[in-house]
Amino acid sequence: MGYLLSKGWRVLEHRYRAGRWEVDLVVRKGPVVAFVEVKTRRSRAFGSPFEAVGWRKRREIVRVARSWIDRHGGPGDLYRFDVIGVVPDRSGGWRIEHIEDAFRPGWR
Repeated sequence: MGYLLSKGWRVLEHRYRAGRWEVDLVVRKGPVVAFVEVKTRRSRAFGSPFEAVGWRKRREIVRVARSWIDRHGGPGDLYRFDVIGVVPDRSGGWRIEHIEDAFRPGWR
């Protein structure tokens, strides 16, 4: 969360649930509300963290987003779906990779 806060985002929800589905973060910067899935990988042996957000997970996030929008959305809000990957770097620390507008659900 610190990464997004440092970029000017305000956290609206952490682990927002709609039934059995959940999205890691709902954040806002101005009129933009982003539904953010965060994936961490200790190595790339099983692929990148972004590969873990396949069509099933995207469908789940979209369902949760619809629920959030129905309850909290405003007429001037713009919505997008981001994915953040946390991966080890060469120095033994962690690197954050943020894909903004990572996918579009096909709804208007």
